[in-house]
Amino acid sequence: MLRTRFTEMFGVEHPIAQGGMQWVGTAELVSAVANAGALGFLTALTQPTPQALADEIKRCRDMTDKPFGVNLTVFPTINAPDHNAYAQVIIDGGVRIVETAGTPAIAEQWAMFKAAGLKIIHKCTSVRHALSAERKGVDAISIDGFECAGHPGEDDIPGLILIPAAADQVTIPMLASGGFGDGRGLVAALALGADGINMGTRFCATREAPIHDGIKQQIVANDERATELLYRSYRNTARVAKNTIASEALRIEREGNGFEAIAHLVRGTRGKEGLDSGDPEHGIWSAGMVQGLIHDVPTVRDLIDRIVAEAEAIIDRRLAGITQARTAVGA
Repeated sequence: MLRTRFTEMFGVEHPIAQGGMQWVGTAELVSAVANAGALGFLTALTQPTPQALADEIKRCRDMTDKPFGVNLTVFPTINAPDHNAYAQVIIDGGVRIVETAGTPAIAEQWAMFKAAGLKIIHKCTSVRHALSAERKGVDAISIDGFECAGHPGEDDIPGLILIPAAADQVTIPMLASGGFGDGRGLVAALALGADGINMGTRFCATREAPIHDGIKQQIVANDERATELLYRSYRNTARVAKNTIASEALRIEREGNGFEAIAHLVRGTRGKEGLDSGDPEHGIWSAGMVQGLIHDVPTVRDLIDRIVAEAEAIIDRRLAGITQARTAVGA
């Protein structure tokens, strides 16, 4: 049994989290993660209205009696949703854990969550942002290395450096995110100072993930090179799966065009259509470098059990063997 500050604080069996993912973080996946002993997060803004989120929270609770949370991300958009309304639904729904991300404006929702006694895990892409969130009272940090899907920030610091750099300064529990998909990664994260791992792309390639099998099989077929970094010139970098749409959007962006020139290619509804239809070339969709470590589409329970078993075997056998060999040499 791998017990850490993360498992103790959030009442889960394993030091593994399934982070919020647009279009993917629904009750089917989240309840499966919870039932397997890890911590899953519904994605609030996947639901079109606050009432729809309330219904999804109830649906998830009908599918598990284990802890789960909700992700709420606050980014500036042309037609911004009512983030406070979504936050209130999370509170009223009896959810005790939230994963947050986005701009400093999230502090308004933090105040609501803290007043209601919820625990907050905040996603960060730099040590300075993690320290700022800690000072403002969040309960835990999820630190995203450059390898991650979605938004890796603008500093381009990979997890091998970012995780221990954060661990040297952050005092609250911390999850390592970006590039994790097996037991080797879990052991590495613990060794680097994290209290667990947060996985996104790896959970997309599970049977319970609510996306078409064609996308899951493309993740399996892709290697670690099969991603593109979009929106760099707009200072809003996003890592997505490499396909013809992403490559075309990147070409247009690199010619110096504004976001409006690629909006028709990268709109979220187009990406969701691809996830639903199974056509990996239809739109853009988030995926991390960890694709190179994904070779199958197991159930969530099988995946989590396998990761934990691999991690325990590495700790008990390989690392213990190295220690024993060193002792023998010293003798």
